[in-house]
Amino acid sequence: MAKQDDIFKNVISHAKEYGYIFPSSEIYDGLSAVYDYAQNGVELKRNIREYWWKSMVQMHENIVGIDASIFMHPTTWKASGHVDAFNDPLIDNKDSKKRYRADVLIEDYCEKLHQKALKEIEKAKKRFGESFDEAQFVATNPRVVEYYAKKKEILARMAHGLDTGDLADVKALIEELEIADPDTGSKNWTEVRQFNLMFGTKLGASADTAMDLYLRPETAQGIFVNFLNVQKTGRMKIPFGIAQTGKAFRNEIVARQFIFRMREFEQMEMQFFVKPGEEMKYYQYWKDTRLKWHLSLGMGAENYRYHDHEKLAHYANAATDIEFNFPFGFKELEGIHSRTDFDLKAHEQFSGKKLQFFDNETNSSYVPYVVETSVGLDRMFLSVFSKSLQEETLEDGTTRTVLKLPAVLAPTKAAIFPLVKKDGLPEIAQAIIEDLKWDFNVAYDEKDAVGRRYRRADALGTPFCITVDHQTLEDKTVTIRHRDTMKQDRVAIADLRNIINEEVSMKNWLKKMI
Repeated sequence: MAKQDDIFKNVISHAKEYGYIFPSSEIYDGLSAVYDYAQNGVELKRNIREYWWKSMVQMHENIVGIDASIFMHPTTWKASGHVDAFNDPLIDNKDSKKRYRADVLIEDYCEKLHQKALKEIEKAKKRFGESFDEAQFVATNPRVVEYYAKKKEILARMAHGLDTGDLADVKALIEELEIADPDTGSKNWTEVRQFNLMFGTKLGASADTAMDLYLRPETAQGIFVNFLNVQKTGRMKIPFGIAQTGKAFRNEIVARQFIFRMREFEQMEMQFFVKPGEEMKYYQYWKDTRLKWHLSLGMGAENYRYHDHEKLAHYANAATDIEFNFPFGFKELEGIHSRTDFDLKAHEQFSGKKLQFFDNETNSSYVPYVVETSVGLDRMFLSVFSKSLQEETLEDGTTRTVLKLPAVLAPTKAAIFPLVKKDGLPEIAQAIIEDLKWDFNVAYDEKDAVGRRYRRADALGTPFCITVDHQTLEDKTVTIRHRDTMKQDRVAIADLRNIINEEVSMKNWLKKMI
């Protein structure tokens, strides 16, 4: 745990030092769980968003995008269930005075059981070698069977307590498992209680006539209320999808772990409308497709896993998370949910307007079912950034800090250096900048020795460094250095665009999904 904490502290420190993320309002001592994306962070975030949008909208003929308002009519949130059911089960530790989500404490306990089972499996793999039958071992080994059975039993009991509102049993479960405050070890807990997460605000010129509104806690409802508008104006046929990226707001009482859980965050969501009875087919399709998208970034299949939900939301008949191995363990990165027809039917009921699809083939109307994919853009940022940050020991015994961002997402694609600040080298470097900037984000750096400039570019995550030297004056070639391997090649200036594009093109990266 201490090692994980150190890694995470390095991630947070590096993000600030190299212009990726700043604490919001820092000159006023900041604001809890609110952050600003700095000059490099905003570019990385934009590239992640574009990578998602291109794969989700541009590459699917039957998916279109919208940008719905943050403010929505307050009845929207009554219909969606957020007014009555958008709650977190909270518990306080009487000694430390710290507040936690009761379900997260229990899930973290179950994750430890899961890790214990994995250790047993790994030990057996080493012991039996190629003859190891993992499926049989998992099914028959007493310890592994016990760990997984206990995990399933605990999660099922927690889900039942939350579904039925039996919060006393949720607390009893925490006490029976002897779950302690993660920071202090105290087991002196208050009762569990529900807390609604929506931010309230007002719309109107005067306090007397102002309407009570909410900042949207999710972006999905903007899609649902526009379902018929998009379907008719776009002449969309089932199945089809509507995608959206945008800010959402939740009054997270237990906001921690840097940008993993914030009060103001950004979602990338797609709601896929299907014929009733076909939702599970598309649910499986989007489970597979979304995992392929994550894997296309090359951050290692071992860092992803599915987590099927024991406790389903009130609108779902199936749900899974794609979890990522963050510095603090496996946590939700993206959710895929089969939402049934709950949302459209609820909005029909509360608005009095029909939200149905007319099927010309059967000459009948029906309310479509929905399969949702929803990934947090901030969590996606954290997954990429934290897994890319590495400390390497080189052959000469020195170390370097390198941010091995997927080149397609890197804020700056190339840094151009004149070897010295004279002899016309800066002018050639600037001419290269002027040429490449039409296609890529590029940077110029002439300060310090070239080796120190390489290290600075490594820490910033820049995939290529291009050095202009005196040979350039003779033959119009430059040295291009590759961040990940530190390999250097001599290439013609005229070839730079194609070399860089080959490594950073979204087309080339997304083709890995096929």
